[in-house]
Amino acid sequence: MTIVTGNRAALRRRDLLLATGVCILLGRNAFAFPTGERRLVLKNAHTGETFNGLYRDAHGPVPSAISDLTVFLRDFHADKCGPLDVGLLDFLANVMAVTGQHSATVLSAYRTKETNERLRRTMFGVAEQSQHLYGRAIDVTFDNRLHTVQQAALAMKWGGVGWYPNSHFVHLDNGPTRSWELDGTHFDRLLSADEKLRALVSTPHPDLLPMDQQLARANAMAHQKRAVAQHCANPGVFNKRGCSAG
Repeated sequence: MTIVTGNRAALRRRDLLLATGVCILLGRNAFAFPTGERRLVLKNAHTGETFNGLYRDAHGPVPSAISDLTVFLRDFHADKCGPLDVGLLDFLANVMAVTGQHSATVLSAYRTKETNERLRRTMFGVAEQSQHLYGRAIDVTFDNRLHTVQQAALAMKWGGVGWYPNSHFVHLDNGPTRSWELDGTHFDRLLSADEKLRALVSTPHPDLLPMDQQLARANAMAHQKRAVAQHCANPGVFNKRGCSAG
């Protein structure tokens, strides 16, 4: 029997990951600093599927688990798998650990270009080059302490953190460190924020803006209201908070 230890074990694990045939994004620290066993307990809000198991051990990411997570986090609109950034899983696991969250509900993860373009045409705040396209972003919700989750994620300065309090979810990504808040209702539940539109909608004193900016803000608000009305007419799988009773 051959015992594989240290760097040799990490190299063998890397080869096994590459052999899975899925596109797995391995950051420079994916194997550099083994952290022992890391577990995730996840439920997909749209498919009802669950993942409950180790995705890391002392030698790095576990190939079978990463392969399963690639399927679990697929674009459910198109039923297509895409790349998966292991650093994103670490970000999520770290946030859950420091906030005492046992499980998370996934609202959106990988997104195909076609799905992203369709959402950009019909929904408010979809980024053209969303981190979801590259398997680096996830939108999650928790049963409690959601604001604590958002604050903990910000404190880590790991990547992108989007805060959607009315839609009750947090966006996490393994991209550049940045943060935003989009306090809309429902229409933004699956989307990462577009900073320009967010700024237009959230400007506190629109009457003090130049006329062209006032018009731009008015257009953005009108777009938001149309999206909310459209969602409330066909709420889909998510809950109905925020939709007018009539």
